[in-house]
Formats: sequence, C-alpha cells, structure tokens
Amino acid sequence: MEGTIGEIRAFAGNFAPRTWMFCTGQSLSISMYTALYAILGTNYGGDGVNTFKLPNIASRIVVGAGQGPGLSYYSLGQTTGEEKHALIQLEMPTHTHLTTQTNTTTAAAVDISLNGVAVDGTLPSPQSNYLAQDSSGNDSIYADPDNSPNLVSLNSQAVQITNLAPPRPVVTVGVTGASLPHSNIQPVLGVNYVICVEGLFPSRD
Repeated sequence: MEGTIGEIRAFAGNFAPRTWMFCTGQSLSISMYTALYAILGTNYGGDGVNTFKLPNIASRIVVGAGQGPGLSYYSLGQTTGEEKHALIQLEMPTHTHLTTQTNTTTAAAVDISLNGVAVDGTLPSPQSNYLAQDSSGNDSIYADPDNSPNLVSLNSQAVQITNLAPPRPVVTVGVTGASLPHSNIQPVLGVNYVICVEGLFPSRD
C-alpha cells in the first residue's frame, strides 16, 4: 500500500500492510528509519540519539494539534484526558442535603434550688435580699398574693436553676454516594491506525 512517510491512516484490518506499522508507540532505531525520524523526530518519545517512537493511538482519540478559536491548545505529540474520572468537591455544583429529625421521648427535667439564710429576718421586704426565718414566731414568712398587691421580686440569687435537660430532637444528615469514578469517554469504535514507514518522502513545497 503506497503512502507518504509519516502518513497515518485508519485501517480496518487486523494487520499492518507492508511498509506500514501500527501506531502503538513502538521504539524504532534512528539508524534504520532515518527518513521517518526526519519527519517524526522525538515528538512521540525516544532519546533522539539512538531511538525515536511512533505515535501511540491505541485506546486514544486523535485531535488536531494547535488551537482553534475558543478551544484549548494541543501541542504535537501531547497526550491528555482520562477514561474514568471521580468528582472532587470543587467540581460539584452547589447543593444542599436533606435532614431527618427524630423527636426524643425523654421528658424534660430541671433542678430548682430556693436559697435562704438560717438567721432571723430583719427587713420587711425581700427585695434584693434572701429569704430568712420568721422573727415573729408565728411562721408568717409568706405574703398572701390576694392581700399583697405590691409584690416584689426576690433577689436574683434566691432561685437557682440547674441541670436543665429539655428534650432535644436528633437531627441527622444523610450520607450518600460511593466516590466511584464514572466513564469519561464518548461513544467510540475501535479501529487500527497505521503509519507509513517506507514510501514517498513528503516535500515541504
């Protein structure tokens, strides 16, 4: 099959025609394929002293080198992309998660302490003071709300509330996902790509 040295063709057969080779990244000797090396150089690999490599198009999609309007730049021989990709947090769209609330059946509990002093009371008003013993001896230390319209608040330290334990709902945020990579390739059809290694040398003119 006649061709131009360095020319690549898609070939439907399962063999490479004579003077052609599969494009699978083989390493070739520069001294044996001087004309082909003059075309390819080390764009596809090799040390450039003794060896150079053919393009490797196995399991790859070919794109044109250079940069089209509004498109990414691809240099000759560049390889990029991945068949599978697992999303990271920065790639996910902003979203929220549903929460589930479970109400507890535990009753509310609270400890209340009423503080006083173990001495006789000497003031007629409890305002800003502690509750004390009745100094009159008739146990009349409490005021009747109906007959005492001018009630006042006790000292702020007269009542202490501790161990307040109201029932609290249990809120859980559901976890989902498995962090598995997903397929990142378009529909494809596998064919062989072959490159001409012996043929017409292309003229730059």
